[in-house]
Amino acid sequence: MIEVLQYEFMRNALMAGLLVSIACGIIGALVVVNRIVFISGGIAHASYGGIGLAFFAGFSPNMGAALAALISALIMGLVSRGKKHRADTVIGVIWAVGMSTGIILIDLTPGYNVDLMSYLFGSILMVPKSSLWTMAVMNLGIFILIQLFYRDFLTMSYDEEFAVAMGVPVGALYFLLLIMVALTVVMTIQVVGLILVIALLTIPSYLAEKYTRSLKSMMLAAVLISIFFTQTGIWLSYYLNLTTGATIVMVAAAFFFLSGLVSKIPYK
Repeated sequence: MIEVLQYEFMRNALMAGLLVSIACGIIGALVVVNRIVFISGGIAHASYGGIGLAFFAGFSPNMGAALAALISALIMGLVSRGKKHRADTVIGVIWAVGMSTGIILIDLTPGYNVDLMSYLFGSILMVPKSSLWTMAVMNLGIFILIQLFYRDFLTMSYDEEFAVAMGVPVGALYFLLLIMVALTVVMTIQVVGLILVIALLTIPSYLAEKYTRSLKSMMLAAVLISIFFTQTGIWLSYYLNLTTGATIVMVAAAFFFLSGLVSKIPYK
């Protein structure tokens, strides 16, 4: 096992899994307790439109994904705050339009046949060192924002009406949360792909919520669980010659269903 670490791509993959796990654990906890999983899925899939635009126009796919994710996050935020009874419909439309736009633009890209699998299911074994630095900076930004606004996020997440009464800027915090979700999604796409982003964003937090009693401990537990899932998935995929992103998610799904079965076992 140790000799495998002599390969730079493997070291980069393990580090990418670690960095993504930190972001997914922290932001995923807020996604779960605020019940915005569907919005997060919409952001993830809409970002594919930005990837298609990037290839068509000739600039960085990560920049395109980030741009599309941020724009879609703001639109979905406005809709979900303004017209809640129609929010799921609009989010579904943005989800579909983003994916379709990306596919069509890639089809129209002259002389370039992009590997769709690498963006749909991730390519963590191909993550360059420069991306690791970007992930580290994004993690630092997320950590600082959570530290600064933790009490406000806590109040908003569990009792929005009370938060408003206490003068918490709920609207601004909500959009800040969606922006952090968008950035986390872009980061996670490189590891598991946009189709599987939601699994890594929500399963660790769901499991953590069952065994913790505070938002802070939930975040920490979700980070540790996510690290276990990513590192285990990377090693399994390497030795079994499987797609890494899908393997990571299957490890997470196995523990998700196992947790469900264990919770149904009667105790005397």
